Amino acid sequence: AMRNGVVRVSIQSPYAPCLDLEAELKQRFGLKNASVAPQPSDDANVQPLIGAELGRYLSILLNGSAIRLIGVGWGNTLNYAVRTITPTPRDNLETISLMGGLAKGSEINSFEIVTRLADLYAAERTYLTAPLYASTEESRDTIRVQEVFQDVLTKMRKADAIMMGAGDMTDRSLLVRDGLPKGVSASDLVAAGAVGDMLGYFIDENGELIDHPIARQVIGISPFELKDIPNVILAAGGQHKVKVMKAALSTGILDVLVTDQRTAQSILGHDDA
Repeated sequence: AMRNGVVRVSIQSPYAPCLDLEAELKQRFGLKNASVAPQPSDDANVQPLIGAELGRYLSILLNGSAIRLIGVGWGNTLNYAVRTITPTPRDNLETISLMGGLAKGSEINSFEIVTRLADLYAAERTYLTAPLYASTEESRDTIRVQEVFQDVLTKMRKADAIMMGAGDMTDRSLLVRDGLPKGVSASDLVAAGAVGDMLGYFIDENGELIDHPIARQVIGISPFELKDIPNVILAAGGQHKVKVMKAALSTGILDVLVTDQRTAQSILGHDDA
């Protein structure tokens, strides 16, 4: 009947536009996968929704033995994600923090997120027990040459998967609000061309590191060292993050993008959709 045109099947689903956006994101940016969550009625729910979508994605990705070492960034979205993961029992997983931490306690700090993810899977965990930024380039170099930090940085580069967020340049960003080193302001970074950060490294609209001393004060791994890792996942959303997400996608580092419908439309230039 379908072959003769008597019967026609169509699927009317609120998820259909998201599937179209996922396909376009993959084609446009050469991604292995994209996951677009339907737009919530309240923009305040964007981060929890993306976090839940990332949690669903990770529940599938970590179901098995292919991923043995996963690197973890920080932020609200990752915090929501680890709260929604459905873990599968396994005995060969390790989590590792990709960033130094903030002195101020926070549930979205890298240490807490790594710990909660490891607890879900009874996994081993490795911490980068250092601040995110050293006070100077010289002090960063002194810290980084220590054997314990070299071992952690080497292990990061061997990760099977990475999950991270992206920060913008407004006060909504934890890093901008509470984490910048003394003497550095958001306005300084914007003047140097920054549209946001990945793993504490500030990038411009072309996805390149800005020319600013802060780039030489980060103690953790650079996102540009992740190109050979097979599952680099960026989870972020909201109109305030469109610029930094476009920049991150232009680097060619990412394999997977998890975001929301409106943000995906803006990234693709479909703002009137």
